Amino acid sequence: MTTAGDATDDGGAVVDLDERGWPLRATRDGPRPVPPPGLLDHFAARLTPPSWATDVVVYVHGWQTSRTSSRQAVAELLGLVERQLARRPGLYPRLGGAGGGGFAPWPVLVRWPSRSLPSLGGYRRIRDRAHAMSTQGHAAHVVGQLLGYLDARRGDPRRAPVLAGRGGQRLHLVGHSFGCRLLCEAVQWAAAPPGGTLGWSTPAPPGRPFTVDSMLLFQMAAPRDAFATTFTRLAGAPLRGPVVATYAQGDRATGFWHLRAEKRAGIGHAGIGTAPAPVSGIRMRGTDDAYPLAVLDHRFVSVDASHVFVRGRGPAGAHSDHLRPESAHLLLSLADHSR
Repeated sequence: MTTAGDATDDGGAVVDLDERGWPLRATRDGPRPVPPPGLLDHFAARLTPPSWATDVVVYVHGWQTSRTSSRQAVAELLGLVERQLARRPGLYPRLGGAGGGGFAPWPVLVRWPSRSLPSLGGYRRIRDRAHAMSTQGHAAHVVGQLLGYLDARRGDPRRAPVLAGRGGQRLHLVGHSFGCRLLCEAVQWAAAPPGGTLGWSTPAPPGRPFTVDSMLLFQMAAPRDAFATTFTRLAGAPLRGPVVATYAQGDRATGFWHLRAEKRAGIGHAGIGTAPAPVSGIRMRGTDDAYPLAVLDHRFVSVDASHVFVRGRGPAGAHSDHLRPESAHLLLSLADHSR
């Protein structure tokens, strides 16, 4: 992966956003905002999944994540995915089992300014920035456009945006911490005529142009009722697959810090609370224990990872302990069931 807004031939793409949620491009003088008239061409030139890719994985990082560590996080997650699929292909019959179509993910990393002092004031500052980037800035619109242009290689990239690869490439959204908020806002923003069909039982929402195969939210930094109060349109958004959110009791960022900043625990500490549709609560499974379709095929799935996400010291606790083999297993299971 390379610099602001660039893509490589086979290593994925990186899109950098500024504090307003506007994309940056690499110049001799460092990152500079993309001129507004060139935004669509900017994405069209950089967000073309290669022909070998079976799936596109969009990853948006969270709090206290540097440019370098965000790239390392994506590489580590996909490395875990590769090893898990090689070790237990039979758990994913549509990916790696006999007759499976394989799983060759192409990553797109969305980076945004998330660094602050590890304090209550710093936590509030980044919380407010993540919210403002979408509601007062451009992040929801820009990420929605970004997701749309991931379908570019099968047609004119300047046509109306669509989210799902109707030519066979699946789209999976993965967020961590405050990055989950940016993804939720983007999916809410995007809307229009119906898209393709995939493996989940939820019908394609009427009047929508695209389908997201799955949304996996690691340790989401938002109140437990966020899906009932803030992200209410996700219930009818362009999502064929489920919204899956992990939580862990050892996550102090969404427990201790979130409780003091917002007077209530966050999803990443206590799980999804109320939502526009029933919430299915499950325990994160080991890497040898399959997730049947019936376990994950719900609009909202709250996954208790308290026994898995336990590492981490300092003010955030286990908030960033999501790069685990069990997480790769969950992502692979979602990809398998989307076929």
